[in-house]
Amino acid sequence: MGLDRQFRPATQNDVAREVGVSRTLVSFAFRDAPGVSGQTKQAIFDAAKRLGYRPNAAAAELARKHRSAVGLYLMDIHNEVYADILSGVRMSLPQARNRLILSVSQSIDGVDPGAVESLIEARVGIIIAATLLDPDERVRELAQIVPIVSVARAVAGVDSIYSDDDAGARAATEHLLGLGHTRIAHLAGPDYEGHTVRRKSYEKTMRGASLVPWTVSADDFTQDAGQRAAAELLDATDRPTAIFTHNDEFALAAREAAYARGLAIPRDLSLVGYDNSRIGRLHGIDLTSVDLHAMELGSVAGAVAMERLNNPDAPIADERLNPGLVVRNSTAPPKR
Repeated sequence: MGLDRQFRPATQNDVAREVGVSRTLVSFAFRDAPGVSGQTKQAIFDAAKRLGYRPNAAAAELARKHRSAVGLYLMDIHNEVYADILSGVRMSLPQARNRLILSVSQSIDGVDPGAVESLIEARVGIIIAATLLDPDERVRELAQIVPIVSVARAVAGVDSIYSDDDAGARAATEHLLGLGHTRIAHLAGPDYEGHTVRRKSYEKTMRGASLVPWTVSADDFTQDAGQRAAAELLDATDRPTAIFTHNDEFALAAREAAYARGLAIPRDLSLVGYDNSRIGRLHGIDLTSVDLHAMELGSVAGAVAMERLNNPDAPIADERLNPGLVVRNSTAPPKR
C-alpha cells in the first residue's frame, strides 16, 4: 500500500484502478444505474471492500434525483457544421428549465471516450451527440447509462437525427457526371462504423455510370490530413478532373492543395463539398456543396431530447432529413 493511501480514505478512483475500469463505471455500480454487468459490479464491490471504500450516501441520493440538464457532445469545434448544430440545439431547448452542458472531443480523430464520460459524470439527463465515432454497439451501451440522441448518424435502437447521406452523395456525384467528368475521385474520411454511407453511395453511383471509383481516405478529420489525401490524388499521373469530398473542411483542404500545384478551381479541378458551411458560401470560395441542414438537425435533436426526458418510454425516434445540392462556382465541365 502506497504512502498516499495510508493516510486517506479510499476513493472511487482507487477502486477503479484496482478493478481496471473507469471511475464513472464505479459510480454507476454504487448507484445501481443500468449499464454495468453483474460480474463487473461484483468485482467493484469486492475491490471496494478490500480497500475499505465507503460510498457517500448523500451524493448517491442526489444522483438519483431527476436530472434535467442536457449534455451536448461535439466531435470538432473547429468545423462550422458543429457550430450550426449547436445553434439549432439552443433554439429548441426551453430557456429556463434545461441547462446545456457542452463537451468537445480533444482527439484529432474524434474518438474521445472521456468527452462523453465527462457528460455522464456531470449527471446530465440526456446526451445529444454530434458526432460519435464509436461502434454502434458501444453507442447502444452508452445509451443504457444515459439516453443518447445521435446527430448526423443513424444508430439502430438509439434516437437518431440525420441527413440522408446516400441521397446527398449520389446528388453530388451525379452533378459531376452531368458536367461531363469521368475521372471523379472521392476524398473520404477515416473508415468508422456508421460513417461510410457517403463513400459507398459515391462508389455505387460511379459503377452505375460504368466508371471505376477512385477513393482516398484521410488519416483523420483535420485539414492537414485532408491536404495530404488531396495531394495523393493531385500528384497522380492521370489526376482527377473533379473531387467530391466527405465534408467542406476537406474540400477547402483540396482547394489549398490544388492552388499549391498551380491548379485553378474550377478550370483545372471541380470541387464538391458536403455540409454547406458558412465559409464555403463566401464570395471567392463559392463551394458547390451538399446542404445537410445542420441547424435543423440540431433543432430536431433538441426537440427529441426534450421528448425523451419527459417521456422515457416514447418510441425510438428515427428522423431523416433530405439534403439538397447547392451548386456554386467551384464546379464546371472538364477542360477539353
